[in-house]
Amino acid sequence: MNDDILPPDENKLIAERREKLRALRIHGIAFPNDFRPDAYAGDLQSEFDGKDAPAVEAIARRVKMAGRIVLKRGQGKVSFVQIQDMSGRIQLFVQSNALGDVYEAFKSWDVGDIVGAEGPLMRTKTGELSVKVEKLHLLTKSLRPLPDKWHGLADIEQRYRQRYVDLIVTPESRRVFALRAHMIRCIRDYLESPQRRFVEVETPMMHAIPGGATARPFVTHHNALDIDMYLRVAPELYLKRLVVGGIERVYEINRNFRNEGVSTRHNPEFTMLELYQAYATYNEVMDLTEDMIRETAKIALGKTQLEWEGRAIDVGAPFRRWRLDEAVQHHNPEIAASQMRDVAALRAHCARLKIPVKPDYGWGKLLLEIFEKTVESSLVQPTFITAYPTEVSPLARANDSDSGITDRFELFVGGKELANGFSELNDPEDQAVRFRAQVAAKDSGDDEAMHFDADYIRALEYGMPPTGGLGVGIDRLVMLFADVPSIRDVLLFPYMRPES
Repeated sequence: MNDDILPPDENKLIAERREKLRALRIHGIAFPNDFRPDAYAGDLQSEFDGKDAPAVEAIARRVKMAGRIVLKRGQGKVSFVQIQDMSGRIQLFVQSNALGDVYEAFKSWDVGDIVGAEGPLMRTKTGELSVKVEKLHLLTKSLRPLPDKWHGLADIEQRYRQRYVDLIVTPESRRVFALRAHMIRCIRDYLESPQRRFVEVETPMMHAIPGGATARPFVTHHNALDIDMYLRVAPELYLKRLVVGGIERVYEINRNFRNEGVSTRHNPEFTMLELYQAYATYNEVMDLTEDMIRETAKIALGKTQLEWEGRAIDVGAPFRRWRLDEAVQHHNPEIAASQMRDVAALRAHCARLKIPVKPDYGWGKLLLEIFEKTVESSLVQPTFITAYPTEVSPLARANDSDSGITDRFELFVGGKELANGFSELNDPEDQAVRFRAQVAAKDSGDDEAMHFDADYIRALEYGMPPTGGLGVGIDRLVMLFADVPSIRDVLLFPYMRPES
């Protein structure tokens, strides 16, 4: 935001702060970098919790603290200041007789300034743990005033666009992103434990051929090679190449890019966990997914009873496993079991349900459309939906006893898809046929269909062991654990239209 479009009172405040900074520059003391804190506010609050004033004084702990001024009030020659660092807040007890001329300068410092303080710990008469300041340093002059409402920013768009301000003034935002980091660390620890032995890797983010998911890619151009390239929609085909190469348990926590709409559930750039385990079926992968989510909840939250958007969700109980056709029939009793693969009948039901369809949809795509319209939102408790039609699962292994479906699952919680996994298709000739079907669909106007990846077929021809694969939406999993309604609440910098 430019200064010329700020409210007049904010323009005045900024002008006053710039004048203060000009005076600091004249004296050669603007933006020093010679202060090194040796303690954090949150750590001290925990360490001294329960210790009264005499006990704190007896310990005689001296500290050097640094943080942003978030509250400042003065009583003549004594001032009380709250500073905030990455761990929490602590009070500074500031007296003029201890600081001399520095106290006079301190009185002109502003909320938002970053300061360093040195002195012993104490408790005030009100019981507040404080630093009895003996030395005080202005480290960074803040030129813009913080919002008046210390419970957080009320303007949702400003929260997302100016996340740096949101993190300063909104404790809930700091909690969510600390939780996100903890969750990802828990997932890594889980997968790399001695009994699981997964190896984390990094795969390319720019692809010559987009693949690994049915999605519309972002297109870019490589100047030196003079070729168009695509931002990664999924790392799947690269990770499975690594399984061919002998890295039999492999995972990546990756950034993916899909050129799709923006909503409370979707951001064009998002984070996925994707893993592959040789000699495993989709059943073992379901077991791993359920256990990983449960163990992550226990460690990151200390509980398995969660709440999301006002609904109680239990990730500690066994997750339901339900065939897609059975779920559709349960919620649509008017669809007979004999009609589950009847294209004409399913088209009629789609018309009745006001579901738009395309002429080339087979029974599998029609059934999936009905599922998404009538079933998905009702899956509140953790539920694995299995037996997806082959038509909508181009990379999954066909079921041995029924080639019309695949050994695939999707995990739904709170009415939202959180994970997708399957027994991987490792037959190169079958995979080539399915790629060709995807190319035909693309030629017919499906801009989310896959390309034909000849090198991936060549990799499969060297031989990929039977493998189970999994993709977990990290952003949505954080939404569940943090109990927030929008994906923008768990992304530090969500996509926003540029400011005018």
